[in-house]
Amino acid sequence: MSTSDNNKAYNEWILQSDYDYETAEAMYSTARYVYAVFMCHLCIEKIIKSQYLKQLDKVAPKSHNLLWLAEQIKLEFPEHLYKFVFQLNDASLPTRYPQELKAAIKAYPKEVTLVILNKTKELQQWIKQQ
Repeated sequence: MSTSDNNKAYNEWILQSDYDYETAEAMYSTARYVYAVFMCHLCIEKIIKSQYLKQLDKVAPKSHNLLWLAEQIKLEFPEHLYKFVFQLNDASLPTRYPQELKAAIKAYPKEVTLVILNKTKELQQWIKQQ
């Protein structure tokens, strides 16, 4: 890809990450907490992929594993954010493909989801600054 194409793709990843965060907020405001958490995962996945492109000058692999993607670009999180990335990474499958919707809803009540939403914004901003 040319530098111009890379810049466009980089900006697109950021735009989509921001959009996904706004969608997470919308899902939270309508009490769709499982989907809010899922959108938080997508938000972080896309912002990491923006950094992948920025650092390695190529499109990120099609993976949803936040820890693996971050490892590929040697993105080292502060301790309090690392624990959150680990938690959010573990939330990917149960929120994307819940085996039992009622169990997923119980796992992500309003209070838990609000913490995830706030930590997602903090993490997204931290990654943008790298």
